[in-house]
Amino acid sequence: MLTTEAVEILPVYREELIHELSSILDYWIKYTPDRKQGGFIGSIDNDNRVDETAPKGVVLNSRILWTFSAAYQYEAKPVYREMADKAYRYIVDHFIDRKYGGVYWSVDCMGNRLDTRKQIYGLAFCIYGLAEYYKISGDTMALHLAKDIYGKIEQYSFDKEKGGYYEAFTQGWKVTDDLRLSAKDDNEKKTMNTHLHIIEAYANLYSVWADEKLKDNIRHLLAVFDKYIINPQTRHLNLFMNENWQMRSSLISYGHDIEATWLLPECAAIINDDAYTGRFRKISIQLADAAVEGLDKDGGLWYEYEPGKDHWIKEKHSWPQAEAMVGFFHAYRVTGEEKYLQYSLDVWEFVKKHIKDTGKGEWFWGVHEDHSPMNKEKAGFWKCPYHNSRACMELIKRIAALNSKDAYKND
Repeated sequence: MLTTEAVEILPVYREELIHELSSILDYWIKYTPDRKQGGFIGSIDNDNRVDETAPKGVVLNSRILWTFSAAYQYEAKPVYREMADKAYRYIVDHFIDRKYGGVYWSVDCMGNRLDTRKQIYGLAFCIYGLAEYYKISGDTMALHLAKDIYGKIEQYSFDKEKGGYYEAFTQGWKVTDDLRLSAKDDNEKKTMNTHLHIIEAYANLYSVWADEKLKDNIRHLLAVFDKYIINPQTRHLNLFMNENWQMRSSLISYGHDIEATWLLPECAAIINDDAYTGRFRKISIQLADAAVEGLDKDGGLWYEYEPGKDHWIKEKHSWPQAEAMVGFFHAYRVTGEEKYLQYSLDVWEFVKKHIKDTGKGEWFWGVHEDHSPMNKEKAGFWKCPYHNSRACMELIKRIAALNSKDAYKND
């Protein structure tokens, strides 16, 4: 039963998110299509200045594909479909490896192969986007490509002995020494981040292709999180592990903690596994409570903390704020405890005050401790419309669902 205060504030929250979603999508429609070289611009700075020479990554293009496919289902504007079509064609024409299968990590500004390695994280996002595009297009080639990439991950990345998935390979699927997503990451064979986005991708693929083997793969990934990735003492996520699942870093990523809060139970629900759905509903509250440790008095969520050195990364990046809005709202729906709703609302207030660029559009990459914007991309290889647009769409849907008598049962 909603309190009077919640009844009054939730419609306002929802209306603000409807407006924000439209604003985010309009930004990407206006600024990011590459009308000279095809596809989408590889880098745009805080002042919306375009770098036409920047490389184009499969993560950026796959996230644009997912975003506008999902947006078209939310509101069937022709321009949303046009953006999704554009992203799909660019991936098919420039990122698909027709010789070895899978997708390249990046191409240059003209669409020529640049980094041909097979980063499993990138393959997962491509599946995620292709499955979403299939929902709006019915294009059987999109589904075929998603299934083919899934097959390559299972063939080459799955660890048949210890479980889970290895990080990266050469173009021809050989072992490679450098497994990292970026220079800041530890060079370990298994990571939380890749596993989180494999399960996300597999669950989205399952929603359009209810294959029993795929369902088993998703169950396996849920078991991996339960057994190896969610730390039994702290309830934070272990970020970096070796092939034997031995933890290699005590670093805490609050954004990933809170993202997993809602994403893992949703994956369990998609495959209709009652046992895992129930288990991860309980786990999700533990993850949410662990993430609360990263909330600052201004309502924002700190980026990372290294407990071994008692060192905080005193930055508040945009994507953890988006995930916190959804994750804490999920905890509110599961428990009915309004403290979690307040956390979600406080993060949104922080976003409006400090993360959203009210003058030039979109969200800043993040802010420093003094709330000054970080001088990083507004759009680029990693800065995409996926986290913030998804947060808006998820919350718009979830707030509406609170009118249902099953509000605390279906999250």
